[in-house]
Amino acid sequence: MKKAIAKTLSLTLVAVLGLPALAVEVGQPAPDFELPGRAGTVRLSDYKGKTVYLDFWASWCGPCKQSFPWMNELQSRYAAKGLQVVGINVDQKAGDAQAFLKDVPANFDVAFDAAGKSPRLYAIKGMPTSVLIGPDGKVLSMHSGFKSESRAELEQQIKQALRISN
Repeated sequence: MKKAIAKTLSLTLVAVLGLPALAVEVGQPAPDFELPGRAGTVRLSDYKGKTVYLDFWASWCGPCKQSFPWMNELQSRYAAKGLQVVGINVDQKAGDAQAFLKDVPANFDVAFDAAGKSPRLYAIKGMPTSVLIGPDGKVLSMHSGFKSESRAELEQQIKQALRISN
């Protein structure tokens, strides 16, 4: 009953205030975005046909420092199979993101969203949060946080999306 009331209230706020729906669900198309990146504009639609591991991160996020080396490995290991890792930084100050990247390099595409529009599109509640998106542009899974113990499960989901057998 509480869920139904909350959903009704949420839909009412969306309708009355003209706010976009802020929930991304597995099986639904991933919202497109267009953000400045290190090497030009980064758009999700540019990766159509690839499996995308989309990671929302911030310079102040401790687990993000642990996830970057792993994401570098993923990009290196599975790029030829169709994987593209994309990190979206949500720091309000560009210098904070640049300092992080100097200490913890990213060997994958990085975009910057100081205004925080893309995390709202994806209903991101914490850092880091990853979204696995299939070649058809639909959300395959979402994962909040990062722990060493979760790497195997996340990599298995990626391999499944890439149709790689163990």
